Amino acid sequence: MTVFEASRSVIADDLDDLLHVNNVRYVQWVQDIAKAHWEAATTPLQQQDNLWVLLSHHIDYKSAAKINDKIQLKTYVTRSEGVTSSRIVEMYHKGNEKLIVKSKTTWCLLDAKNKKPKRISPEIAAVFR
Repeated sequence: MTVFEASRSVIADDLDDLLHVNNVRYVQWVQDIAKAHWEAATTPLQQQDNLWVLLSHHIDYKSAAKINDKIQLKTYVTRSEGVTSSRIVEMYHKGNEKLIVKSKTTWCLLDAKNKKPKRISPEIAAVFR
């Protein structure tokens, strides 16, 4: 399984009324790293011919992140079969490695032209192993 990583710093716009990262922002970061992983691992032609849509999203909030915190994001695909793929995203405080968020999402592959579900090819499945 290929782990894709990214990092980010918490800015004021990420915060809620409690001065913690807003839950909605974590959901956005889950989507952002999934997209970045797809774009980094696949060819332009694969990206042109295929789209992913989110079917389900489960997220566990383990600890809070605050302004200026450095966050390490990690993602990997645990299963790709038929038209769906399962992905894990974990976010950690950089430095102490304390888990902040763990998310499991299920995605459906679509044909970019007709927007209909499309079986995950062995070539696409292979880029996430």
